[in-house]
Amino acid sequence: MNNIKNAFIGIAAVVLASCADLDYNEASSRDEKWTFNSPINGVKALVYDVYAQIPSEFKDDLYGNGAMIASATDEAEFSLSISPIHNYYNGGWNPSNPFSDTWNRSYRAITQIHMYLERIHKIDLSDYEYAPDYQNMVQQFEIFPYELRFLRAYFYFELVRAYGDVPLVTTTLTNEQANNVERTPANDIFKFIIDELDAVAEYLPVSYNDIPGQEIGRATRGAALALKARALLYQASPLFNTNGDKQLWKKAAAASKVIIDNAQRWGYKLSNYANLWGHDTFTNPEFIFVLGTQASNTFERNNYPVGVENGNSGNCPTQALVDAYEYQSDGMTFKERYPNDIDVTTENPYDGLDPRFELTVVKNGDLWPANTAQQIFIETYQNGFNGAPKYGATPTGYYLKKFVDGNCITTTNNPTSTRHNWIVMRLAEVYLNYAEAMYNYYGNADEQGEFGMSANEAINVLRNRPDIMMPEFQGSKGFEERYMRERMVELAFEGQRFWDVRRWKKGNDFFKNVAVADFWINENGHLILNRVTKARQWDEKYYFYPIPQSEIQKNSHLKQNPNW
Repeated sequence: MNNIKNAFIGIAAVVLASCADLDYNEASSRDEKWTFNSPINGVKALVYDVYAQIPSEFKDDLYGNGAMIASATDEAEFSLSISPIHNYYNGGWNPSNPFSDTWNRSYRAITQIHMYLERIHKIDLSDYEYAPDYQNMVQQFEIFPYELRFLRAYFYFELVRAYGDVPLVTTTLTNEQANNVERTPANDIFKFIIDELDAVAEYLPVSYNDIPGQEIGRATRGAALALKARALLYQASPLFNTNGDKQLWKKAAAASKVIIDNAQRWGYKLSNYANLWGHDTFTNPEFIFVLGTQASNTFERNNYPVGVENGNSGNCPTQALVDAYEYQSDGMTFKERYPNDIDVTTENPYDGLDPRFELTVVKNGDLWPANTAQQIFIETYQNGFNGAPKYGATPTGYYLKKFVDGNCITTTNNPTSTRHNWIVMRLAEVYLNYAEAMYNYYGNADEQGEFGMSANEAINVLRNRPDIMMPEFQGSKGFEERYMRERMVELAFEGQRFWDVRRWKKGNDFFKNVAVADFWINENGHLILNRVTKARQWDEKYYFYPIPQSEIQKNSHLKQNPNW
């Protein structure tokens, strides 16, 4: 296959020249003339190609060998040492080895968007005027430009949070022009994102239930406003808000409150935590923007414990994550109650933990996976059936349950498959974003202010869900620490932690030393949890990605990020 002959990977080809070759596929003959003269297949395919550039950790192997970005944080460690994910913290990350996927796919998508927006006048649906679905067709094509402007804002958000200042290009360029662009200040990028989302939100449908095709994973009004709220939160955070402008926090709170206030009218509501994943969860009303995938068992094969047939261990939760969970009885954290080594046989420290723990983490002694063809009692201790020294065994003492469909069979004979839905934005995040912005604006977690809901009240909406029922947040003492734990627990393995710690500028606090569990059986036959701290490399320059060296070689105006 000939993927994008002239994709102009990176900024050297941020946008296609007017004679761009759109031949994405040797079998399709999709040149520019064909694309715009055959709108039903050509233009629609172009729009869907842009959507396909949105990263999904269930669809794209972005970090090698099935690793999730969670394994570059204190949430997890990836079991296979050969995975490039370890380069994030072992010194292997540099401008020549830059994790350039965000740069490449974002500017590739932006290129395609510009080509469409500048060629709308070429689209002619008159040949279909007497087709029975003509009005449906017209309705779809009226929405496409607003969807693509949403997507352009989305990809610029991906770029700015990764690189800070990036070239802001809004028209097609020649190669020569593209190779002379300069980086635009991050605040200008944020302004562009927010202005674009404000401009398109009212033209996007609340849902696609009444839109031809009833497709999921497409831009809605809620998605545009949720992305705006997220972008404002990032802009207000210490990494970008270097002057400590509190008004930015107020704007972030206001943007999130719009979604909270309209959630019921737009069809959003919080769901049970266990319903965030599974074969048919793409219809979950908590999802604001979700990317579905075709059925497979790849994610299960990547994350089932070693010792389970075709299990590769994969993304293993850390003790640092386990330590963040609280007890339902008193709100103490696991680490607060058990700061030292634990005799798990006599203490049973997991009893009474936040229900989200059991839904996220597989621990020693659990029956897992759920399917009866492979179900076993998991042994993560030294020399246990699923523990070291087996190759690929968990390096943390735990295995991943969240997003893993335990009913999926990965045996060589008679395997089954399931759909996975990558959560880009959901309602629980909006409540968390609101709480963070409110606290940072007012400095008081109980202050309702002009928005009528305090930071604590927003958090407690999540903690009071019927399947969670955790002690409520009260007062302002220690709120920031508690909030960061709550966000870690609620959004575990959803790709947020990597960016949250960066925007908070807390890399030294969370990513430099990460606790894991080393389980072993003592002379009395008791299972002992020995908490071990693993040192990881952290440098201030890691707050932003390095600009790929290949791009700087093409364009001398692209100055490298500091200390890279």
